[in-house]
Amino acid sequence: MLRSVFHALCGTVLLLAASLTFTAPSAAAASLVEVTDFGPNPSNLQMHVYAPDSVADSPAVVVALHYCTGSGPVLHQDTEFRALADRYGFIVVYPSATRAGHCFDASSPEALRRGGGSDPVGIRSMVAFAQREYDGDPKRVFAVGVSSGAMMTNVLLANYPDVFAAGAAFMGVPYGCFASPWGWNVECAGGRIVKTPEQWGDLVRASYPGYRGRLPRIQLWHGTEDGALAYANLGEQVKQWTNVHGVGQNPVSTDNPQPTWTRTRYGNAGARAKVEAVSVAGVGHGLPTPGMAQHAVEFFGLTTPCQVAYQTNSWNSGFTARIRVTNTGDSPVEGWRLAFTLPPGQSITSGWGAAYNGASGQISAENLRYNATIAPGHSAYLGLVATHTGDSGEPNAFTVNGTACEIQPR
Repeated sequence: MLRSVFHALCGTVLLLAASLTFTAPSAAAASLVEVTDFGPNPSNLQMHVYAPDSVADSPAVVVALHYCTGSGPVLHQDTEFRALADRYGFIVVYPSATRAGHCFDASSPEALRRGGGSDPVGIRSMVAFAQREYDGDPKRVFAVGVSSGAMMTNVLLANYPDVFAAGAAFMGVPYGCFASPWGWNVECAGGRIVKTPEQWGDLVRASYPGYRGRLPRIQLWHGTEDGALAYANLGEQVKQWTNVHGVGQNPVSTDNPQPTWTRTRYGNAGARAKVEAVSVAGVGHGLPTPGMAQHAVEFFGLTTPCQVAYQTNSWNSGFTARIRVTNTGDSPVEGWRLAFTLPPGQSITSGWGAAYNGASGQISAENLRYNATIAPGHSAYLGLVATHTGDSGEPNAFTVNGTACEIQPR
């Protein structure tokens, strides 16, 4: 029975692999790189890492976890995370399970406790390697997973809440639901394990007893027609993580980002909700579809929506520029660095409202103490005086903390 169920799941995820495939733009030179010596790795996982050509300063690290029968390189090739890393400058770590079936271990006693061994320990080593190698931001480490990878996302957030700031689980199950000596739990997969919110929450709390620090936020996705991991598991995950965060079971807000999506948010209504669930009507075990990964990185706070207005007043040999940086997102920008490239022949002689690095070519302007925070809908104002040798034109692109900003038309 267990073997037949496993083979049925493998067939489903092979269809999933086909449904994930679409064309995504890639960086000109960046490529997926295998790392073989990254630290403790008790279950012999493989590691691949993708660093885009334009890596943000102190970049975020996103761990992307594949489905059963999959691998890190296949997930890299067939999903949007590569293109999103190119756009937003974060690092992507792709673990690969090497055991039979290529499923991650979300069931053994070793996996279900902090530092217990198995896959979570190896993945934690991969994160530490990426942080050392790329000067990754320790406050911006995230996990995203598909099916078996979604189960591991729940496990990582429970075992290492001090490491992961948030996670996104596509078609997963609650932490501890899959516990089984055989590695496959038919009752959990079928959605027949039902617990109270407190019972689910206690399982998470037992993973790292005594922990009182920051709790990771989580985004949960599930198709209503999922035949491999029943849709009921979405509701059980919501019960678990709302209890962990100590927030109510009733959503603070409900909306429809797309016609077939129903999004509920718990704890607070904005993009920084502690728990967010997205129910996708009429879809089976085939997530994410194009566009969903973008919503995941937005939930992580990696998109930092921004708008820049750049207005000049020029004369025959120089100009002044007034710059307004507006936070168009839902959460505050805590510390900012505006980067742009001046046209040839221009050179900054003085500036205000920011600490400037560079006088010509590539320029960065970092916040001062008084304007370090830009609240949603608010702006920071800065400016510069520069000379030119005939071209007083404007930069054609701006980034804030490595993220491309919209340029406000004049």
